[in-house]
Formats: sequence, C-alpha cells, structure tokens
Amino acid sequence: MAEKNIARAMPIGSLSDRTGVKVETIRYYEQVGLLPQPERSEGNQRRFGRVHVERLAFIKHARDLGFPVDGIRALLRLSDNPGRACDEAHAISVAHLDDVRHKIARLRSLEKELERIAATCSGGVTACDCKIIEALADHGQCRNHAH
Repeated sequence: MAEKNIARAMPIGSLSDRTGVKVETIRYYEQVGLLPQPERSEGNQRRFGRVHVERLAFIKHARDLGFPVDGIRALLRLSDNPGRACDEAHAISVAHLDDVRHKIARLRSLEKELERIAATCSGGVTACDCKIIEALADHGQCRNHAH
C-alpha cells in the first residue's frame, strides 16, 4: 500500500508547479515544520502527496494575507484539531488585522511626509540647493564647499 501512495505522489518540482510555490520556499516550510516530512521513494527522493498540496495551499493563502510563520503554525495546529474552539484563530486574525492597520497608518503618514517633501522642490537646482535632499539630511557642508 505504501508503494501505491508513493506512485501517486509527486516530486518537489511537480508540487511547486501545481501550487505556484517555489521549490526553495517549499523546502523552507519543511525546515520550519509547516509541512510534514514527505515519504521517500526507493531512490530516497522525497514524494509529496495530496496532504502536502492541501497544506501548502493553506500556507500560501495565509502568507498571501500576510500572516507570519508563527501565526500560520498556530492556525495549522488548530486546523489539525477541528474539535477545538476557534477562539485562538480569532485572536490570531484580530492581532494580524491590528498589525495591518498599524502598517497602513504608518504608510499613510509616510505618504503625507513624502508629499510634503516632494512639494518643496520642483527640480532644476543643484543637489546642494535641493530641498528634498536638505529635508532628508543636513547638507550644510555642501554649501561650504561651493565655489
């Protein structure tokens, strides 16, 4: 029966093609324990099956949503124990949502600051007189070296 499973299993390249996840990333997920160790063929090649495809799809979707590896690990643990309450999954998703909102707020602040800096300069001057460069660092020494 084990030989039958291996015959239907696929090498890592096929798993990569099927899921759209790079081979290096699949290996990383194996190393950090997100993907279970695959069976091995008689030639000692790793063979991945349906379980790996499904789990990798879960991981890929969670990564696309920006969940960190530790959060995904916890969500996978919950997924592996369907009888458990989803309170932990809810807490993980709410914490991640808070992080995303914080990043968005920082990006909006960054956008405003960049708009302000960009508005101070219309180009056409030397770097020593550029208000953008001046706003980013103290370039007073540039003026001291002017001819």
